[in-house]
Amino acid sequence: MKNLCEIQTGETVKVENLSAKDLLKERLLALGLTKGAFVEVMRKGPANNLTVYKIRGAMIALRNEEASLIDVSLN
Repeated sequence: MKNLCEIQTGETVKVENLSAKDLLKERLLALGLTKGAFVEVMRKGPANNLTVYKIRGAMIALRNEEASLIDVSLN
């Protein structure tokens, strides 16, 4: 299993687990990052610290520190 921040641009993965706590976990769940959700990596920022993901039809930008708390599996 990998973290979301390790996935390359253009790949689609499935969310397996959220390691975030408290408010951050609530925020990620509200954005649609629930177990079983599919996430596509759209593009990475110039410093590779900010990445844009497509989640349930919406484009969401997450920092690497946030994405590292999301465990995913390859399709």
